[in-house]
Amino acid sequence: MRSFIIFIFLLSNALAIEDIKLKNIILNKELKTYKNLTFLDSQREVVQLNSHRGKLIMLNFWATWCAPCKEEMPSLDLLKSNKNFTNLEIFPINIGKDNVKKSQKFFDNLQIKNLKIFFDNPNTLAKKLSLRGVPTTIIFNKEGQEFARILGSIDFSNKDFIKWLSKYN
Repeated sequence: MRSFIIFIFLLSNALAIEDIKLKNIILNKELKTYKNLTFLDSQREVVQLNSHRGKLIMLNFWATWCAPCKEEMPSLDLLKSNKNFTNLEIFPINIGKDNVKKSQKFFDNLQIKNLKIFFDNPNTLAKKLSLRGVPTTIIFNKEGQEFARILGSIDFSNKDFIKWLSKYN
């Protein structure tokens, strides 16, 4: 009985520590599958998410008027250039209805060099994915299933986040 109590104590502390380090991440209890998720590149060409199967995918929803988005974007840019992630695709999707010029100015001001700009399409991907605010990052496994969300801003260069995400690379 005593061993069991110690086990429960250690387990609960380990989970609490994980929650503190990765406080904005919500892991799905069940994987979510979506059909026909599309968004637009900077030339307004349609990008189909399912054409990137086999990759770990992050959709990061942001807007130029969003202060927390501005805060996290440089660390997202660094994550994109991290050589340890050979199988990671990052799609920063502007949902603020901004044009390419305004979005590019946002990226230029933050010295974003590794990421491309994408846009929500008229079918509103944000609505299909039930976004509640920005920034929000949705993470899909190699089979194209959503397994986690990051609600609010996060430091994508945080060593605990990198260690956690690398399990899925």
